[in-house]
Amino acid sequence: MTVPKTYGLGPIEVTAITGKSVEMVAPVTGSGFSISGCSGGGGVSSQGGGGVRMRCDRGTVATVNNTMSLEVVEIRDKTAVLSVKPAG
Repeated sequence: MTVPKTYGLGPIEVTAITGKSVEMVAPVTGSGFSISGCSGGGGVSSQGGGGVRMRCDRGTVATVNNTMSLEVVEIRDKTAVLSVKPAG
């Protein structure tokens, strides 16, 4: 899923969906990375550069880079409904 460049991330790729969480990776396009509300960190190699891995539980609203709000709205079998919007 492609997100606006102002969020500091390249396209977000879902790598795993479980009954209660979604795991994702994304390249970092900004000068750093921060996340609150979900687990995550740097060091993932994604699309040939530095990236991050995130794991978010259903119903949790995370703030990424103080600019993006990410919520796992619903998980159905092997699909997930995500909400991405500006933080705040």
